[in-house]
Amino acid sequence: MKLCGFEVGLDQPFFLISGPCVIESEELALETAGTLKAIALELGIPFIYKSSFDKANRSSTGSFRGPGIERGLQILEKVKKELDLPVLTDVHEDTPLDEVASVVDVLQTPAFLCRQTNFIQNVARQGLPVNIKKGQFLAPWDMDNVVAKAREVGNDRIMVCERGVSFGYNTLVSDMRGLAVMRRTGCPVVFDATHSVQQPGGRGTASGGQREFVPVLARAAIAAGVSGVFMETHPDPEQALSDGPNAWPMPMMRELLETLVLLDRAAKARPFAEAAFGLG
Repeated sequence: MKLCGFEVGLDQPFFLISGPCVIESEELALETAGTLKAIALELGIPFIYKSSFDKANRSSTGSFRGPGIERGLQILEKVKKELDLPVLTDVHEDTPLDEVASVVDVLQTPAFLCRQTNFIQNVARQGLPVNIKKGQFLAPWDMDNVVAKAREVGNDRIMVCERGVSFGYNTLVSDMRGLAVMRRTGCPVVFDATHSVQQPGGRGTASGGQREFVPVLARAAIAAGVSGVFMETHPDPEQALSDGPNAWPMPMMRELLETLVLLDRAAKARPFAEAAFGLG
């Protein structure tokens, strides 16, 4: 599949979707996008900048949601044009999809909304690549139906993204077998390494997280075989306005990505043995 000018798949190096969870300011967006672009170029990683103009699925109404669509799209457009980068953002059921699609390169659907048929199909109708996050409540094979819904409206540029499964109160678990199962959809599989360590509602009025496990899961996913890695980052996660506890610190991005590049090359150097059993 072609995505933002580069080919993606198990026969290609992994691509990176990264940026702060929410757009906090134009200055931060340009700073983080520029830093990530430089790292990605040096390491040969195809890169898509990600940040949200509105996070509707916050733990409480007191949580920061973002600058809103008008200002948010202005900032994303500036990142796109000044830094020559493709950009991705989240959309929701009440988002004016055509307006967002006129600016960004990739649309992303929140995990909580993956079963909403009208929403998934309306997003797919925009004609852009769509990264569909698997619901925390779904088995990996349930994504077959979600993908079928998106493809029914004529969009074949669909990705499926694992972000952990509800395991217990405020806890998620990532089953690496699910990455192989979702490859059977024929879609590029993306692993969300940062939301997989989120602790939804773990702080009462906000979500917690265990960022120390981000590299553990990212390495495991790369070894299992994925097309892309989603990893939110921030220069100072303790001061981030959204999802700071599970964001990977930007000063530590290069070292982790260097490791992932090496693992990716090794994992993809030979055919995946599980393919003999119909997996991927």
